[in-house]
Amino acid sequence: MKIAVLTTDNREQFRQYSLTEPWFGTAPQALLDGFALIPDIEVHVLSGTRQPMKSPEKLASNIWFHSIYVPRLGWTATAFQGCVRAMRRKLKALQPDIVHGQGTERDCSLDAVFSGFPNVLTIHGNMRLIAALHKVKPLSWNWQSAQLEKFVLPRTDGVVCITRYTRDAVKDLARKTWLLPNAVDPSFFGVPRNPDAVPLILCVGLICYRKNQNAFIQALDALAEKRKIKLAFFGSTSKADPYCDEFLQVISTRPWCEHAGFADRETLKKWFTRASVLALPSLEDNCPMVVLEAMAAGIPVVAANVGGVPDLVTDGKTGLFCDPLDAASMRNGVSRLLDEPALAEKLAASAKQEAVNKFHPRVIAQQHIEIYKEVLKERR
Repeated sequence: MKIAVLTTDNREQFRQYSLTEPWFGTAPQALLDGFALIPDIEVHVLSGTRQPMKSPEKLASNIWFHSIYVPRLGWTATAFQGCVRAMRRKLKALQPDIVHGQGTERDCSLDAVFSGFPNVLTIHGNMRLIAALHKVKPLSWNWQSAQLEKFVLPRTDGVVCITRYTRDAVKDLARKTWLLPNAVDPSFFGVPRNPDAVPLILCVGLICYRKNQNAFIQALDALAEKRKIKLAFFGSTSKADPYCDEFLQVISTRPWCEHAGFADRETLKKWFTRASVLALPSLEDNCPMVVLEAMAAGIPVVAANVGGVPDLVTDGKTGLFCDPLDAASMRNGVSRLLDEPALAEKLAASAKQEAVNKFHPRVIAQQHIEIYKEVLKERR
């Protein structure tokens, strides 16, 4: 089977054109890690770029990479029409059996549905739900992404839904859906654990209203008064977002809080070694990769009972739930994991086994292949 995976090369997204190795999102990369373990398939990864870049021909023995140059006019100004045409030309030359578009935020979904080949999409962030939560302004980036999502969903052969939350959101638009979670980077299964003497609580995610960091900090004020803790945040901030200004002011008055900025996966693994708890206080989330990574690394998780999180965490078995709108609930979840080490260890061990069984790249990649076979059978 010849598979074309359309995904964003983050060298383009972050304008890091001097790098010579492509850099993908954590979920697409983990899927590719799984595909690399199945030698009887041929995978071609295609990513658009505004500037030509040096790139490797192959990412694995059975995975080829194609960096597709698209002039600047072919991007958002023309609703990605340049990307669609360039990808279509390359796909025509490759003749894949199926095309898989990763995400509905940018061009990949449009490239897939107009490829001329059988295709599926994976939704990583529910853009229509995010736009509604933030009450975004018309013509803003989130608004445009929500419109794009609404446009492409009825036009693909099917949607891979990483949680039931996503499936419920798209079932009225998509022709067909499959429920299949993201794969987790296999290296997280081998992260050594040596927690700091002062309990370290990690909170990972873009600093924004949806991720609810400010309320979480204030919820832990009472805990910080009773015992020594360290709360470290990883995530980018935006100068244009008043929520980020408030966040920086809030942590500046609390010496037990730290903002470490954006962290790549290698940096995150180093912090995972030291962490006692991974906290996810989000108001909305689909399939947060950091929860899967923490589970694989054996770090106890306390997470908001929202969106797709219940598909990942079982309360009292592989983690603890909290109410992100209730300060006491968030504080008690963290406190319980710190005060009851036997419980924390039991939850972390169960979560790690769950991650091996359900989220390992080989497992997820093989299930994707079964989906592709189903689409091709129906097409024939």
